[in-house]
Formats: sequence, structure tokens, C-alpha cells
Amino acid sequence: MAVETPGVVERELRIDARPEIVFGFLTVPELLLRWKGVEATLDPVPGGAYRVVVNARSTVRGEFVEVVPHSRVVFTWGFEDEHGLLPPGASTVEVTLTPDGDGTLLHLVHRDLPAAAREQHRAGWEHFLERLRRAAAGDDPGPDPWAAEAEEEVGNG
Repeated sequence: MAVETPGVVERELRIDARPEIVFGFLTVPELLLRWKGVEATLDPVPGGAYRVVVNARSTVRGEFVEVVPHSRVVFTWGFEDEHGLLPPGASTVEVTLTPDGDGTLLHLVHRDLPAAAREQHRAGWEHFLERLRRAAAGDDPGPDPWAAEAEEEVGNG
């Protein structure tokens, strides 16, 4: 039985790409945009900017805390437009990459999430990590349907 830690969303998946490839998809804006977001500003050094316009409704902002090439990325996370539920930098995302044969085992831990934001983030990470799995393995995950939905909602709102 899995034990859930309060305030934490945790996910693990295997990606058919070596850690150095997957690492780029977490730290290089052009690669990150293949699986998440429509605009990204990333400065992958401790204290560097982490800002991703996920879609027309959501912009994530934080800063890199730890960057170990090809094995670990830690950054803070929050939303510019969440009306205080999870402000920029309020939570922390830790991504660990472990070699697994010719692939990578990715382990993500998102900490310090308020109860009201946990389910949204659980669903979000499931959605985006599947897109990352495909993109890093060399497949095209296609346009993000969530980005299209948000654009439509904002346009109709």
C-alpha cells in the first residue's frame, strides 16, 4: 500500500532516453516547450529564474535551487496568477534522474502543496510527465490539449 505524505505529490516513470537527454528537457527552454508550456525562461543555476507560461491561464514562477547535470534538478514553484493559493516559489519540485539500462528512471517529488492544490498538481504532473516521456524518447507528443482549452476559455471569457 502506498503511503501518501501530506503536501506532497510524487511520481515515477521510465523514459526511453539517457539521463543527459532527459536533463535537457528540464533545463533548456526549447526542449521544455516540446512537452510543457508556450513560453519559458530558464536559467538553470542555483538562484536562476524558472518561469514557464504553461497556458493562457497559468504562469509558473520560481527559481532553481540545485542543478546537478544529468542527475538532479530542484526548483521552487508557484503561480503568478493563482490569487494567493500557491504564490511564486511557495512549493518545491525535485526531479532525480537515474540511469536504467539505455533509459532513465525519473522520480519527481513536489513538496509543500496546500491541500486545495494537491489534486490539480497530481493530475497536472501525470499529464505533463507523459508528454515528457514521449518527447524525450524522440516522439512528438503533439500540441498540448490543455493549452488549447485554456486559450479557448480565455477567448470566450
